[in-house]
Amino acid sequence: MLMGNNCHDCSRYNRIEMKNVNKDIVAWLEDIVEENNSRIERKEWKSKYNSYVVYDYEPFCTDGFEINLVITSYDAAYLNFIKYLYDEKINTIEYLNSCIGA
Repeated sequence: MLMGNNCHDCSRYNRIEMKNVNKDIVAWLEDIVEENNSRIERKEWKSKYNSYVVYDYEPFCTDGFEINLVITSYDAAYLNFIKYLYDEKINTIEYLNSCIGA
């Protein structure tokens, strides 16, 4: 669930930042976050070419932008599990892409 940019008493939450998330797996990651008692505090599209250009909504053309997320949870174990699932998915995608290229 997307909760906007303000966090009520963020000091009570554990958090991780995920940078340059592949746009093809953002929806999957959002589902994983929700399923694991966590939430997305911030989702932004940041220009790869101009550090001053940052949107909190998906721009018309997403080429040249990276997607960054801040995910929070009361329990760090959920965040560790989300990070583990994300890393495993990325590794699997990279492995499959290498099989295609071989």
